[in-house]
Amino acid sequence: MLINPIQKISSHVNFLFGQGISSVLPVDIDVEYSKKTGRIKSFGSNGKLIGTFRTDGGLALTIYGAGLFLGHQNFLLNCIVPVDDAIPFVSEGRSLFVKHVCKCGVNVKTGSEVAIIDSKQNILAVGRSLFPSSYYHDKSYENSLSLLRGVGVKIREGIKSRGA
Repeated sequence: MLINPIQKISSHVNFLFGQGISSVLPVDIDVEYSKKTGRIKSFGSNGKLIGTFRTDGGLALTIYGAGLFLGHQNFLLNCIVPVDDAIPFVSEGRSLFVKHVCKCGVNVKTGSEVAIIDSKQNILAVGRSLFPSSYYHDKSYENSLSLLRGVGVKIREGIKSRGA
């Protein structure tokens, strides 16, 4: 028995980002399949890409997709808020450093897909977290600055990174 592609996408989104998040997906989802394997490659709506399935089982979100999912309150648990000084760099598509993270949602895990938002919940960028949320929250490391260095999120796409 074949599973409905919309059902597969919904269950995948709910598994990765939290129960009920898929309720904000539009009803008219366009699905693109791999010519080689026949599996779902990516999905979108109205000609705009929402996300692409990665080979490791993850989902690479686009700015549009993250904005769509931000319509569900629980998606904030998958978001990271940078300090104000880092916002221009992140929105250009540059990496977010650990020391510039102001807030981090509890669903953020090592290698998970995250949306970078400002304090007013506007999307700045999307990327992949290199550390779990506990690393960003644990301030007992403050005296040992060597543990609070380096890239925290590899940004894939910023709102200003593409020519508008």
